[in-house]
Amino acid sequence: MAVPRDAAPPCPDAKKLSEPIPIPYAELSAEALRGVIESFVLREGTDYGEREHSLEQKVAQVRAQLERGQACILFEPQSNTVTLVLVPA
Repeated sequence: MAVPRDAAPPCPDAKKLSEPIPIPYAELSAEALRGVIESFVLREGTDYGEREHSLEQKVAQVRAQLERGQACILFEPQSNTVTLVLVPA
């Protein structure tokens, strides 16, 4: 029997559940990592400058940024989405 939502006490760590969660890229399978990176580089508005780059080049560039610690993967619990962000220098 499930507890009705309105009967459950508020979660004391609700704020923590709404904060982005860093996901170490090395913990993802090769397929999952590729999917996350491809999803990011194929988004509208992702700009790589004046020169056109192939999908493979874009994926390689983002993967290199992850490996160098210049970018990280974040999971957004509220929207149930994953994004990549630059790490401040």
